[in-house]
Amino acid sequence: MKISRRAQAITPFLAMEFGKRAEALELAGQRVIRLNIGEPDFGAPPAVIDAMRAQMDGRAQAYTQALGLPALRAAIAGFYATVHGVQVDPGQVVVTAGASAALLLVAAALVDPGDRVLVADPSYPCNRHFLAGFGADVALVPTNAASRFQLDTSLVEAHWTAATRGVLIASPSNPTGTSVQPDQLQAICAWVAARDGWRVVDEIYLNLADRDATGAAAQTVLAHDPGAVVINSFSKTFGMTGWRLGWCIAPPALMPALERLAQNYYICPSVPAQNAALACFTPETLALCEQRRQELKARRDLVLQGLTRLNLPVPVPPDGAFYIYFDVASTGLDALRFCERALEEAGVALTPGADFGHCSASTHVRLSYATARSDLSEGLQRLERWLAGMRPDAPG
Repeated sequence: MKISRRAQAITPFLAMEFGKRAEALELAGQRVIRLNIGEPDFGAPPAVIDAMRAQMDGRAQAYTQALGLPALRAAIAGFYATVHGVQVDPGQVVVTAGASAALLLVAAALVDPGDRVLVADPSYPCNRHFLAGFGADVALVPTNAASRFQLDTSLVEAHWTAATRGVLIASPSNPTGTSVQPDQLQAICAWVAARDGWRVVDEIYLNLADRDATGAAAQTVLAHDPGAVVINSFSKTFGMTGWRLGWCIAPPALMPALERLAQNYYICPSVPAQNAALACFTPETLALCEQRRQELKARRDLVLQGLTRLNLPVPVPPDGAFYIYFDVASTGLDALRFCERALEEAGVALTPGADFGHCSASTHVRLSYATARSDLSEGLQRLERWLAGMRPDAPG
């Protein structure tokens, strides 16, 4: 059987690969502290779980419109008005089978073979694979601590060519947990728009980001660029990773193409999940999510203090998501070997920088603090003991 070049070109998702190794160790009886996967341990809000139970009463679960349940599209639009002070037409909302399906639709709608797209290095690997799957020439733009491991206007200008059609930005980012500052994001979008380029902004961690000095929620790109395409999800803010439900917001001109693609690619998202997700947008559920955001902030502080104690530098402290991107160069191990040995010898699962690009791949490691404080403390203690007694790496 001949495997397509597209499938052969996709590299393994190392966060998942290390998860498989961790599972094998657990099956052998070892307790592993899993800090490799970005999955909140809170689970779905109780009201959403109750709503799902009510859905499963034997009623027919007929298809919704391809763009999603009208009531849910309206609720998502209302969320932007309530939380972000931005008016969104429900007709511009597409409910999708997870943020991954949102990016699938957007890539299919915007990318032709050979189109150049700018993406920060490091960045979430699946994003670039979606783009490349539709023939994009994905330009991974090297970033560093000075740019907060994000694109800025100077990088976009320096890497823009006649073949460039758009940019994909994640703010806050996976793996670094850093955001593009609002004025910088506005400048990037304005510069790209002036060249008729498209702007796709992955905001799946936006509502986990720190508040500003006035206490206001982090700003969506739609506040200053209504022509941008926004990707978002129920997975992170609402703890609904396995529910596979997300959304995108797109300009009116893009909506007919997105609808046709959704009709053909997956018909519609899960109907019970869509109906249950309506309970996400009640005042009570949003208040619970804010409590969870504060808990994540406390976990972040715990991990930052622990990594300081371990002399593992964090070049740019995160301001959102639930990731910390730290430098392991001082240990004498490259990032991949560091993660292999941390799992084998300390029972701590992490994700090496090679998952996220090239420019910091050998020196940086991602830690997810989406798990309980007790596990975070134990994981840091294990790493501390392991580093203190670490044997020289085997040659070869």
